[in-house]
Amino acid sequence: MSAESSNLSNIEHRAVIKYFAKEKRKEIFEDMVSVLQESAPSYTMVKNGLAYFNKDESCEDDPRPGRPVTVVTEENVRKIEKLVLADRRIKLWRIAEELQISKERVGEIIHEHMNIEKSVRVGYQNANAV
Repeated sequence: MSAESSNLSNIEHRAVIKYFAKEKRKEIFEDMVSVLQESAPSYTMVKNGLAYFNKDESCEDDPRPGRPVTVVTEENVRKIEKLVLADRRIKLWRIAEELQISKERVGEIIHEHMNIEKSVRVGYQNANAV
């Protein structure tokens, strides 16, 4: 097995552990180490995974508590784009204040969704055009 194909995510490790849940934990751990080598989960993860699956739990992570991020919408992206195109030297805090959203979300929208980077000399520029 190649090094790339043996890099599994935690969910994939859990799925393998759940599949072999009827075997003993030491056997599961040894099998995973022989196949996955360095990317195999620790013995503790195998042990905890078996305890978890004996309660008939799923492989997926539980949902995170708290409110989901709902600020990054197409409407907000359009509003921010309009403000930035009107004044390329506008500050993040001014956009955040005007739209009543956090500076972090404004920065995320500008950098990730609009693909615009800040140039120290001339304000915001489209990253594809530079």
